[in-house]
Amino acid sequence: MVNQISLLQKSINNKQEITRKEAIKKIGNYGKYAALTALGTYIILNPQKAQAQSPESPGTGF
Repeated sequence: MVNQISLLQKSINNKQEITRKEAIKKIGNYGKYAALTALGTYIILNPQKAQAQSPESPGTGF
């Protein structure tokens, strides 16, 4: 537990500010993966459009 706290304190003390350009450079090839993940999440979490495309209920005759 003490080691975890000291590691957390070290990470807080080692904050570095980078520019947007540097951040994009660090992302590199992961940009496409991040974009696809964001798109998939948006599609999954947008239930209104999914409900609009679902078929009608079969009725009460079953």
